[in-house]
Amino acid sequence: MNVKKQINLWLVLGVVAVSMCCTSKKENHDEQHSSSASHEEWKEMDAFHMMMAEAFHPFKDSSNLEPARVYADSLVSAAEQWADAPLPEKFKGDDEIKFKLNQLKVDASTFASVSKKGDDKSTGQSLTKLHDLFHEIQESWYSQ
Repeated sequence: MNVKKQINLWLVLGVVAVSMCCTSKKENHDEQHSSSASHEEWKEMDAFHMMMAEAFHPFKDSSNLEPARVYADSLVSAAEQWADAPLPEKFKGDDEIKFKLNQLKVDASTFASVSKKGDDKSTGQSLTKLHDLFHEIQESWYSQ
């Protein structure tokens, strides 16, 4: 199997795995918060999450950084769109979330730059830092 087919296979498998994990987490979250009248969505977070899943899980699962390098510029764009979008109602006036979203833009740009230099160790560290910050923001969303 050639490299492109292997990458595509890993991307498909990664999307399926993330979808399964996220669906389960969302169902659990929805069950825990079913008493609330409606659950507000945060489409920019979801868009960044899908891009992050495509980039991070092949690295986490098999040390494959090629998908992360492919999606580096898309992560920058998704981080910028997320940070520049209006905050959901439950985060209005939350300076910590604003700070983290702006830091996400910085970290995404740093990751994109590092990923183009070809150093696997630095690329993996930068991607992991970006991923961890994303999860901090996501956990804030689901914990409120």
